[in-house]
Amino acid sequence: MSQQNGFHVAVVGATGAVGQQMIQTLMNENFPIKKLSLLSSARSAGKKVDVNGQEITIQEAKPESFEGVDIALFSAGGSVSKELAPEAVKRGAIVVDNTSAFRMDENTPLVVPEVNEADLYKHNGIIANPNCSTIQMVVALEPIRRKYGLKKVIVSTYQAVSGAGAAAVEELKKQTKSIINEEKYEANILPVKSDKKHYQIAFNAIPQIDRFQDNGFTFEEIKMMNETKKIMHMPELPVAATCVRLPVAVGHSESVYFEIEAQDVSASNIKALLNDAPGIVLQDDPENQIYPMPADCVGKKEVFVGRIRKDLDVTRGFHMWVVSDNLLKGAAWNSVQIAERLVELGLVKSK
Repeated sequence: MSQQNGFHVAVVGATGAVGQQMIQTLMNENFPIKKLSLLSSARSAGKKVDVNGQEITIQEAKPESFEGVDIALFSAGGSVSKELAPEAVKRGAIVVDNTSAFRMDENTPLVVPEVNEADLYKHNGIIANPNCSTIQMVVALEPIRRKYGLKKVIVSTYQAVSGAGAAAVEELKKQTKSIINEEKYEANILPVKSDKKHYQIAFNAIPQIDRFQDNGFTFEEIKMMNETKKIMHMPELPVAATCVRLPVAVGHSESVYFEIEAQDVSASNIKALLNDAPGIVLQDDPENQIYPMPADCVGKKEVFVGRIRKDLDVTRGFHMWVVSDNLLKGAAWNSVQIAERLVELGLVKSK
């Protein structure tokens, strides 16, 4: 793992589901690392983990932990990022933050490399990784926006339980077994662990992800709407979202309706465009029942798109189905991809 010309990389939140995925993705990508620091809460400090045959002890994340760090990947919750990301920057690190702490900060670029890589040049030490459901949608929409313009977006999401953490996936499994065996079951986590009511997720669909805001939308929906506008530099773009949690372990699905500015565009034109677009796999052959499904996207870095069709009433309206691994492209891979681009663009220097 130690590479002479590599970088000192820190992963904050190293014991969490996304942190683990970040470490694995760094290894899979053969990212140039000369030193890897794994940081976590005091509770997890001292644990040893095997990374590519090398035993690394997890350290408690403190301001001084970032001395000599070149790139810090954060995925330990918004409060940790707010406290420690500026400390990391003070010590010369570039932070890629996977929480919502800095996403809408006007001085922090919110980046999906396939969409707005140029924004990396504007960073002040912190780069925000967007929400998982936003990432896959903008990857699919950006080639369309560039070629045909974009007038409107309406999205309904069908989101995996892993978006709420490993404990939520465990609860899904337990509830499923209990219901099948006609036993009593508990619901303690979804839709929001800290909220007053909890519902079963097994054999159910919960039309709430995160807390409701005064305007009737949930915070997850607001995030999707605001982040899409920011990433695409289109503050006036009408975007509406409805986010639903389904009993799927990994892989978010989205039904996206969009309207374009160009005229005389066919579904075939959109398919051909997306077939050649970076980071996208087109799976669109309805005759042979070929379309993206979350069960097939697990462990894959790409965004899968299918069911592209023209609206029957709106001449410039289209529909598509978008699926991606929410822990990979939706979190770990997008973060590592940002780090890779920082290296390739010469925006990070090894100390």
